[in-house]
Amino acid sequence: MVYFGEFRGKTDKQGRIVIPAKLRSLISSRNKSSVYIIKGLENCLFIFSEKEWKIQSAKLKELPFTRGNPRTFTRLFFSGAFQSNMDKQGRVLIPAGLLKYAGIDENVVIIGAGTRIELWDENRWIKYYTDSLKTYEEISEKLMEL
Repeated sequence: MVYFGEFRGKTDKQGRIVIPAKLRSLISSRNKSSVYIIKGLENCLFIFSEKEWKIQSAKLKELPFTRGNPRTFTRLFFSGAFQSNMDKQGRVLIPAGLLKYAGIDENVVIIGAGTRIELWDENRWIKYYTDSLKTYEEISEKLMEL
């Protein structure tokens, strides 16, 4: 499964967001509507399906805890994680601390980012997208060299 697309939404007073139908059908499987929400990079939030959460967790468990960077990363990754259940309307509760981390007050951009869904404060996304688009071709060329 590959998540893709860009969608606009709003948080409600309880801190919930609606996962767009196109992404919702991919993230939930066979009556399983659990998702895992973590602090993402660049101050966005990452949302993983249960299946993808298990894959990512397994990779991180293989990192050597005796080394500083892996230890720090896994601490930050797992300590801020929150398991949420999607309701029948496709809403997911986002804890206040995670919303604060991402700077999300009301307007949110929901993007499909391959193996995950990302939540962005709308203004932060616009700035990130605009700045990153300037180097899109350069990044593409460097990635093709790998």
